[in-house]
Amino acid sequence: MAALLVSLDARAGGPLVDVQSVDPTIVVELRYAGRNNLIGHPLYPSGTRARARPEVASALAVAQAFLRRYQCGLKIWDAYRPVTVQAELWKASRNSDYVANPGIGVGSLHSWGIAVDATLVDTWGRPVLMPSDFDDFTPAAMWRYAGSSAEIRAHVRLLQYAMYKAGFWGLRTEWWHFTIADWQKYLPPEKAKIAGKVLGTRWDGRL
Repeated sequence: MAALLVSLDARAGGPLVDVQSVDPTIVVELRYAGRNNLIGHPLYPSGTRARARPEVASALAVAQAFLRRYQCGLKIWDAYRPVTVQAELWKASRNSDYVANPGIGVGSLHSWGIAVDATLVDTWGRPVLMPSDFDDFTPAAMWRYAGSSAEIRAHVRLLQYAMYKAGFWGLRTEWWHFTIADWQKYLPPEKAKIAGKVLGTRWDGRL
């Protein structure tokens, strides 16, 4: 199994760039590089950078430019995720609504460098109120925030709209997860065919 996962990593990585090399104003806090995650210990080596496909990093810069008009910016919680790390997350959760099984289909689109987990910060890099924390496996994590806070609703809609304008899809069960809209072209044809349509959500309202 370990050999298989290493092989999958080698195929899935592709050309990756440091997101902050494209736009250094994007804040990065890789949750799996520390202890504040569902595992409770680091899964990435110290010094790990937020990496993604070049097109994904460029699209994040577009979203960042849009958010600056609203005195906000992006914080990246996760980007490229090795299949070996995905396997650890799957082992800990066994919940396919939130964590993709790396041994089935295409696994996590994070492992192909075409998905990111993102939230909002203010102009000083401080977190703003959002529906939940990262990796919250409760109804609060759903794409369509249904709580009573108008402020939180405005923040999550702003994030979703900015990412939509930059060319991303969301995910029904995680408001923080975004996949580049043309994700299928980054997968081998046989993988793209198996995957079919990502369980994604396009923006369908107005800011």
